[in-house]
Amino acid sequence: MKMFLAKLTGSFAIFALTSTLAFAKPGWTDDYDKGLAQAKTEKKMSLLDFTGSDWCGWCMKLDKEVFSEKEFKDYAKANLVLIELDYPQQKRLPKHTKDQNEKLKSEYKITGYPTIMVLDAEGKQIGQLGYMEGGPKAFIAALDKLKAK
Repeated sequence: MKMFLAKLTGSFAIFALTSTLAFAKPGWTDDYDKGLAQAKTEKKMSLLDFTGSDWCGWCMKLDKEVFSEKEFKDYAKANLVLIELDYPQQKRLPKHTKDQNEKLKSEYKITGYPTIMVLDAEGKQIGQLGYMEGGPKAFIAALDKLKAK
């Protein structure tokens, strides 16, 4: 019985640990500082997605029509570091992530979702986007326009 309880406790600990680590979508980070450092090292733009992932209809639409499409994922892999800054209503974020996101919401003066901030490799803001029609092609064209500035 003790062995069973030990295994069960260990399984819950592993589940709790992995469930708190995997909040951002695959290919995205939810750690702003690490994302900026990666962008600087790789000389890529940072795309900050201020989202209400589990309640914001336009955020879900942007994710479905752009961010989840292969064309965008391929572009992002070569050109962007993707940073998700989520403000969910149903899922719970770790305290440090929630605190970080609240601080960034204030710093970037975010008033609605989705808001996409685009930063250059040095972390300087070069543009702001939101949902737009046209899928990945239109979104990538807007990113390329910002990149060319």
